[in-house]
Amino acid sequence: MRIRYGYRIELVCAHEMPLVTLLDVHPSRRHDLTMPDEMRVSALADPARPVAVTQHLDAFGNIRRRMVAPPGGVRLESEGIVHDSGEPDVVDPAAREVAPSRLPDDALVYLLGSRYCETDTLFDLAWSLFGGVEPGWPRVQAIVDFVHNHLRFGYHFARGTRTAAEAFEERVGVCRDFAHLAIALCRCMNIPARYCNGYLGDIGVPPDPAPMDFNAWFEVFLGRRWYTFDARHNERRIGRIVIARGRDATDVAMISSFGSHELRRFEVVTEEIGEVPMPLTPVAPEQFDARPAAA
Repeated sequence: MRIRYGYRIELVCAHEMPLVTLLDVHPSRRHDLTMPDEMRVSALADPARPVAVTQHLDAFGNIRRRMVAPPGGVRLESEGIVHDSGEPDVVDPAAREVAPSRLPDDALVYLLGSRYCETDTLFDLAWSLFGGVEPGWPRVQAIVDFVHNHLRFGYHFARGTRTAAEAFEERVGVCRDFAHLAIALCRCMNIPARYCNGYLGDIGVPPDPAPMDFNAWFEVFLGRRWYTFDARHNERRIGRIVIARGRDATDVAMISSFGSHELRRFEVVTEEIGEVPMPLTPVAPEQFDARPAAA
């Protein structure tokens, strides 16, 4: 299966503004790309004006780019094709939990509380709800089922400061809130869990009439590997394209801006090749689940 993906984002600013982005396809999927995933950056006030961009790997292995937007703002865009197996997320009901003493070193950080995942606040709740559930895959699935049923999804519920504990109390959220609550509950049960964001098109499911957006899900470490779970959709999906992984949304903000600006355009596409190619579809700024984080 081939999947076309891409984005077009415009940020308007009155003065020079440093930017950090996490918008590139994750290195773990680079071998599946038909061409390098290169961001095109142009100045809105003067498209011919070059904008210097550098890139490096961050502490979690994601591709980070740095630039300074000139007065007037910038357009960020990219488009490409990725080869995918066409298989849904892996299911392994026999996958077992691994004792913290036996976890790989790089998995330990995903047991700890983080900015949006307050394990200390949710610890007693987690053990009261899931302490009696069979450890391993059944316990993680029970957590996903609980979060999926406990929270109500809606773009108008988006709030960049909502934590897992607040999502539990408010019982609403967007995909990042579903992921944060599930991650926090898993960590409370000594199951490493990490936050993921990326592309997820309507492949193998009824089309969603809402404009396309980036999505958030999470992965847990069971047995000897990481497995994908999605508390918002709670079904195995086809064609996830990971952009970034981290402890929570703090680590994988797609755009971090160091100055005031206006998000003027945000368009995303993810589609299986073979259908009539769709143009990038505008998304209203209030629907931008992975909205820029102003520093």
